[in-house]
Amino acid sequence: MKNLKRVLALSMVGCMFAGVLAGCNNNSSSGSGTESKTNTGGGSGSSSSGSVYWLNFKPESDEVLQDVAKMYTDETGVPVKVITAASGTYEQTLSSEMDKSEAPTMFVIGNSAGVKQWGSYALDLKDTDVAKELSTDAYNLYDADGKLVSIGYCYEAYGIIVNPDLLETAGHKLDEITNFDTLKTVVEDIHSRAAELGFDAFTSCDMDDSSSWRFTGHLANLEYYYEEKAAGVTWTEAPATITGDYLPNYKNLYDLCINNSISAPSELATGGHDASNQFATGKAAFTVQGSWEYSTYKDTVPNAAMIPYYCGVEGEENAGLNCGTENCWAVNSKASEEDQKATLDFMYWCVTNADASKKLVDTFGVMPYKNAAASSNAFLKNASDYTDKGNYVMDWATNYQPNVNEYRAALVSALNAYNADQSDANWEQVRAAFVDGWATQYQAANG
Repeated sequence: MKNLKRVLALSMVGCMFAGVLAGCNNNSSSGSGTESKTNTGGGSGSSSSGSVYWLNFKPESDEVLQDVAKMYTDETGVPVKVITAASGTYEQTLSSEMDKSEAPTMFVIGNSAGVKQWGSYALDLKDTDVAKELSTDAYNLYDADGKLVSIGYCYEAYGIIVNPDLLETAGHKLDEITNFDTLKTVVEDIHSRAAELGFDAFTSCDMDDSSSWRFTGHLANLEYYYEEKAAGVTWTEAPATITGDYLPNYKNLYDLCINNSISAPSELATGGHDASNQFATGKAAFTVQGSWEYSTYKDTVPNAAMIPYYCGVEGEENAGLNCGTENCWAVNSKASEEDQKATLDFMYWCVTNADASKKLVDTFGVMPYKNAAASSNAFLKNASDYTDKGNYVMDWATNYQPNVNEYRAALVSALNAYNADQSDANWEQVRAAFVDGWATQYQAANG
C-alpha cells in the first residue's frame, strides 16, 4: 500500500474475491450448508485422527509456512498441508480447491463481501481457544447473525511517523505528544526554527499521484472513522452519504501538515519531492505514512515511531493507529469434526508457541494475539502497544470510498485550489468534494 496502485489493488482483490465466492456457492457439491458442531480446539497433539489443509493467501510467506507446518507435524504427528495460491490467483484457487473432496480446512475470508458469499462455509469461531487468544476484535469479521466468520491473523497500520532523535534535538520528547494541541505545539515550534535546527517539521505533502493518496485516502480515514464511532457502528459496506461532521478535524491535521513542511503549500500540486527520502535523511521530524515504510527507515532512523492521527477529537488521548487487514483465517464448516479440531488446535499452536509465532510474525509483520511473538516491525509494534493499553483502533473505513479514482481526483483538485489560497471559499470546495462528492460517486457506482 505504498502508493495509490496498491490501495486500489486491495479494493480489486475484495471485488474479485466476492465474485468468485458467489460462484462457489452455486457448486452442486457444496453440501446442504448445515454446519458441524464447533470444536474449541487448543490442545496440541490431541487431534491425531484429523489433518490440516491451509490454503495460504500470501505467496511471500510460503517458505516460512511450509517450515511451520513441518514443525507442527514433527511435534504432534498431525499432518499439515500448506498450499499457496500464486499471486493474484487466490480466488480461482479457492474456488477450485473447495470443490474437491479434500478441501481446505483453513482458508481466508478477508472482507464483508466475502462474508456474505462464503459465510455458510465458515465455522463459527466464537468461543474457540484461538479466538480467545486475540488481543483485539478489530480485525474480525461477523455475518448478519453475529457468527464469527473469520479472525485476523496479521494487519498493517498507518499514522504519523516521528523521528524522536530530531525531537530531542529541538528540545522536545515523543511522550509530550498526546493529542492535537501538544502535536501542534511541537510541530509549529520546529517549523519556526527550521533554519536554525537544520530540519523541518513535516516532509513534503505532494498532491501528485505518488503521494496524494496519503491525504485523500489515509488522512481522510480519520473523518470516516469518527463518523462511524459517533454513530456506534462499523461500516460493512459504503453508506450512501456521509455527514462530514469531522471534516474540521481533518482540516486541523491537514493544515498542520502542509503549513509546517519542507515544501510550501503552493508547491504541492506538481509534486516531485521525495518525502520518504526527506524523512530517511533527517530533513524532517514527521511524515504521514504506513508500516510498510519500516524497511525504508529502519537503518537510517532506527528509533522511528508511529503515533495516531491526532486531530482535536475529544478523548483522542486514547486513540490508536489506523489498522486494517484482509488477512483473516476461516475454518471450513464442511470439514469433518476431526479435521476441524485438528485445524483449531493448529491455529492455537501457531499463535501461542514461541518458536512458531516468531517465525510467523517475522513473515506477517505482526499477529494480534496476546501470546504471539513481538513484531520486529517497530511501527506494528507501536500499533500493538496502543492496543495492549486499551486504546481504540481506527479501522480502515476509507476502503469504502465509492468510485475511488473519481472521488479522490475531485478531492485532489479541491485541495490544490485550497493549498494555493487557503480561503474559506476554497475550503468549502474541499467540503463539497469530500461530502457531496461521496453521494455523487455512490450514486454513480450503485445507481
